[in-house]
Amino acid sequence: MSGQPKFAVIGGGSWATAIAKMLCVNLPEIAWYMRNTDAIEHIRTHKHNPNYLSSVEFDNSKLRLTNDINEAVAYADYIIFAIPSAFLSGELENLTVSLKDKVIFSAIKGIVPETFLIVGEHFHRKYDIPYKNIGVITGPCHAEEVALERLSYLTIACGDAEKAEIMAEELAGNYIKTKISDDIIGTEYAAMLKNIYAIAAGMAHGLGYGDNFQSVLMSNGIREMKKFIRKVHKMKRNINDSAYLGDLLVTGYSVFSRNRMFGNMIGKGYTVKSAMMEMSMVAEGYYAVKSAYKLNEEYKAKTPIIDAVYSILYEGKEAKKVFKKLTDKLD
Repeated sequence: MSGQPKFAVIGGGSWATAIAKMLCVNLPEIAWYMRNTDAIEHIRTHKHNPNYLSSVEFDNSKLRLTNDINEAVAYADYIIFAIPSAFLSGELENLTVSLKDKVIFSAIKGIVPETFLIVGEHFHRKYDIPYKNIGVITGPCHAEEVALERLSYLTIACGDAEKAEIMAEELAGNYIKTKISDDIIGTEYAAMLKNIYAIAAGMAHGLGYGDNFQSVLMSNGIREMKKFIRKVHKMKRNINDSAYLGDLLVTGYSVFSRNRMFGNMIGKGYTVKSAMMEMSMVAEGYYAVKSAYKLNEEYKAKTPIIDAVYSILYEGKEAKKVFKKLTDKLD
C-alpha cells in the first residue's frame, strides 16, 4: 500500500451515512456501496440519503456510489462495514473480490448469527484475515449527532496501532474526536452488549420504572458487561473508559437509541413483530441478545439482565413479571 490509502463504506444506513460524511471531510474520494439503487440515484440528484440522516449534504464529486459490492471492495485499501450484523453474511455471499490484502474495519454493533462470532472474529476465521488487518469503530457516538455536527467521540481499535491511527486520523474533524485502542475483541463485544442493556432500559421505561431504577440497571449493566467480556477475552482494560461505559450510557439513555426505543415499545406491550414494523429500522440488540445468551451457555458469566431480555424477546415471557424478578437480583 503506497501513498494515501483509499477507503470504502459498505452499507446504506445511518452509521454508513455518518461515516461517509466524516471521511468526505478529509479525503478527496471514497467508494460507497449500498444495495438500494433508488437511494443511490437520490444522492446523485439531491446530494443526501433519502432514508437516513437526510440533513447531511454530500459533495458528490467525492463519492463513488455503487450497488456492486465488488466494485467498492476492489477500489479500496480500507473497507468499513456498517450494515446490520444479521445481514452481513448475505451481503458477503455476493463478494468475489478477495479481502486478503484489505484492511477491514467494523462499525457493526452485533454478532453474526450464522457463526455466533463478533464481526472481527468472523472475518478472521471465515476469510483468514489476520487480526493486524482487522479493526473496530465504536462510540460513544450516535450517527444522528454526527449529522447535527455535535461534538462526538470515537474509539478506533486495531491490533496494528499504525492502521488504527490512519483510520482515526481520517475520521477526526472539528466535531469528531478520536482515540485508539488495542482491545479489538473487548470493544466489539461491548458495542454488542450495550445494545442489549439499552433494550432493557427501554423496557424498564415502558413498564413505568423511573430514573432511580434506571441508574441501578445501568450500573449493574456495566458490571455485567465486565464479567461477560472478561470471560470471552481476558486482558487489562478499564471498563469505565468511554468505549465501554460511555457507549453503554449514551445507548441506554439517548432519544436517538433505536434499541432503547425498541425496548420501550416491548415494555408498553408491543409484540416484537409490531415494534419492528413500527420502527422500520433494525434494533441490533434484538439479534445480539440471542447470540449473547447462547454464547453464555459456554462462558457461564452471571448475566441476569441479558437473561431477562432474552426470556421476554425469545421465550415470550411477560415483561412485567420478568422485571419484577429482575429487581430482586440487582443491587
